[in-house]
Amino acid sequence: MDTPHIRWIPVCVVILLLVFTRPVDATEAPNVENRLELTFGQKQEKFLWTTATGVGVITAWGIAKWDYFTVAPHAQSEGWFGNDTSNGGADKLGHMYSSYVATHALSALYEYWQFRREDAALYGALSSFVIMGYMEFGDAFSDYGFSNEDLLANTAGILWGYLTYRDPVLASRLDFRWEYGIHPSQADLVTDYENSKFLVALKLNGFEACRKSWLRHLEFHAGYYTRGFEDDEPDRERNMYAGVAINLTDMFARYGHRKTATVLRYLQVPGTYLQLADDVN
Repeated sequence: MDTPHIRWIPVCVVILLLVFTRPVDATEAPNVENRLELTFGQKQEKFLWTTATGVGVITAWGIAKWDYFTVAPHAQSEGWFGNDTSNGGADKLGHMYSSYVATHALSALYEYWQFRREDAALYGALSSFVIMGYMEFGDAFSDYGFSNEDLLANTAGILWGYLTYRDPVLASRLDFRWEYGIHPSQADLVTDYENSKFLVALKLNGFEACRKSWLRHLEFHAGYYTRGFEDDEPDRERNMYAGVAINLTDMFARYGHRKTATVLRYLQVPGTYLQLADDVN
């Protein structure tokens, strides 16, 4: 569902955790020399505290702002990408993106706490699953209602986040990004699907054959966005598109701006690519 609480939380988390506490870039293997291995008990303790804190924050905020536990639990089917859905599926990609980012952010936090990369990815995914799943559970006790589609979209994002954080090679080749347009139509930008796009970027510098040629500066996009659903317009659009762009993440990283490069692995700058779109309607 187009719920205002779905995307702003992980977007804030990515700024706070990925930029300021990340020990290494996701595309690089961590340096494990002289790293003290945490015991299983220590890992469990950090996992429980982190997850419980997330659940506690969601509970407090949900009761205060989202009317959690004010109605009897209920569920509803929202559909996926159909033209008769509330957002044409853009909200489902929003759920997927949120969970993906949350998984990376929490994994980065665990790695900062000296978890090995593989363990950090696993615990980050588990924490994200519990926290995002609990948010859906809370929705069941509010006017929003529980949505199977939202839960499945969250799970897909968490799985993708786990795989790309665990595997630096895969992370060096694929990004999942959100683009927000330059003409906002509402104050709550994170649920402004009329100005949002979601895309996968294939970065050629992640392939050995391209790293020593000019191709390393390029990336290819495949994305999806909807228009006209907010005002229930008759000429709704569900657009799939392909694009080509300059690899800004690689460019900023090469010049030492790694924090900026990290942010650009999750946020796409508007107007920095050429696209060919097709309205499936």
